[in-house]
Amino acid sequence: MPVLQTRTERHRTGRIGWLRAAVLGANDGILSTASLVLGVAASHAAHSSVVVAGVAGLVAGAMSMAAGEYVSVHSQKDTEQADLKLERAELKSDIEGERRELTAIYAGRGLDPALAKQVAGQLMAHDALGAHARDELGISPGLRARPIQAALASAASFVVGAALPLAVTAMAPVSVLIVLVSGTSLLFLALLGGLAAHAGGAGVIRGAMRVTFWGALAMAVTSGVGALFGTAITGA
Repeated sequence: MPVLQTRTERHRTGRIGWLRAAVLGANDGILSTASLVLGVAASHAAHSSVVVAGVAGLVAGAMSMAAGEYVSVHSQKDTEQADLKLERAELKSDIEGERRELTAIYAGRGLDPALAKQVAGQLMAHDALGAHARDELGISPGLRARPIQAALASAASFVVGAALPLAVTAMAPVSVLIVLVSGTSLLFLALLGGLAAHAGGAGVIRGAMRVTFWGALAMAVTSGVGALFGTAITGA
């Protein structure tokens, strides 16, 4: 009997978990650190104070991203585990009802009722819980919530993102600090948006423009607030 040769395909949906966390972390790292630095610099603070504020923002932001991502994804994992526990109990108490339910799902997707019943029976004989998790609950191994992975990816990407404007801040002369930090940070955001769009299979230019626009808006608002309060404090 000939052996069927299968070709393993790699789809972009398998990247969703880590890609979302990594892009969010790096984007937030660049944007929040650059905005913080610009806000403090616009208030006419000393260069050393601006750098310290950037370092503090990097550390606090990385910890916040890790904790927030862990809690968020762990909540998703808890929900998945609760659904699987309920499904496991239903398979023990009413396996025929669960087989009919799976049959109805396949029939609703276009299979002939007789074939849907056969497919449901064979899949349940192989892995009943796995079949219901995948086709009834929408839970698959590749997309399952991984809290620790998401937390580490968010924290690490935030540090990498925040280190970019922070390095520019540390090296830039005070006279051109605001111009250099804002310009390079927008460039970093554009590159990140383009790379994220490419990895996700979307339009690179549109992804870059979207991230750059919101980044410019956030930095402009923060700089304006810093300048406003700096002027108010100086005048007082």
